[in-house]
Amino acid sequence: MKQKLPFLIIGLLGVQCLAADAADLKDGRQKFCYSLGLSIANSLSNLDVTLDDAELQLMVDGLKDQASGKPALNPEEMAAALREFQVAAGKALAEKAKAEGEAFLAENKQKDGVTTLASGLQYQVEKEGSGTSPSATDRVSVNYRGTFIDGKEFDSSYKRGQPAQFGVGGVIKGWTEALQLMKPGAKWKLFVPSDLAYGERGMGRSIPPNSTLIFEVELLEVLAAPPTPPAAAKPQPVTSDIIKVPSKEEMEKGAKVEVIKASEVDKYIQKEKEKTTGGPKE
Repeated sequence: MKQKLPFLIIGLLGVQCLAADAADLKDGRQKFCYSLGLSIANSLSNLDVTLDDAELQLMVDGLKDQASGKPALNPEEMAAALREFQVAAGKALAEKAKAEGEAFLAENKQKDGVTTLASGLQYQVEKEGSGTSPSATDRVSVNYRGTFIDGKEFDSSYKRGQPAQFGVGGVIKGWTEALQLMKPGAKWKLFVPSDLAYGERGMGRSIPPNSTLIFEVELLEVLAAPPTPPAAAKPQPVTSDIIKVPSKEEMEKGAKVEVIKASEVDKYIQKEKEKTTGGPKE
């Protein structure tokens, strides 16, 4: 009896594929099966993990046992094993990225034209600007291109064909620090340590944890701040006595005209509030 293989397993396990000649893949089903092998291998490759022959055989045994309905692990054990493996592999990748980033920055700081700040941020001026640098509370318009230390691009406003606009204090720490040193028209190359970028958490699937990042940043302009809304008018203090005239219904119940001294107005207001709320609240 044929059973559908759980794609959760396929997505989380990985192997090195056995060699195959494209000419041997004669129909869609064969290509599908071979593609599963490629997908599995790619999944572990993303975690920087390969399997030896014995581990490869265990994976094949798992596929067969699931298909026969006699798996050696129950669902809870399987989930725990996959989770533990993913956590360990992710931690190893993060540690590797951290070490590679530190080695890159240590070498990069020795290059001509590279300035290293106390925070660890490095930059290289490609074009000087002029005018006033933005502050942390300003908004700016920039063009930029972001890459990893291996040169692989992960983002670019140039490719989108539109500059990015944002608050100087609303971006990664490395950018916030650098932008306040740049002047409009300047173009810098930033080398951002992971702790001044996205740190141990990374950013989704785009940027792995502990990634040291490189940005080409062009500060186009400091944008005009939006107009500040007028402050709400403060209530004026009471400087004279208030005469409180009861309504007709209140007078029929015996209420009389009251004179409330200016110094007693706040107490009177609080007393009236307590009547409607059932007493003062903490």
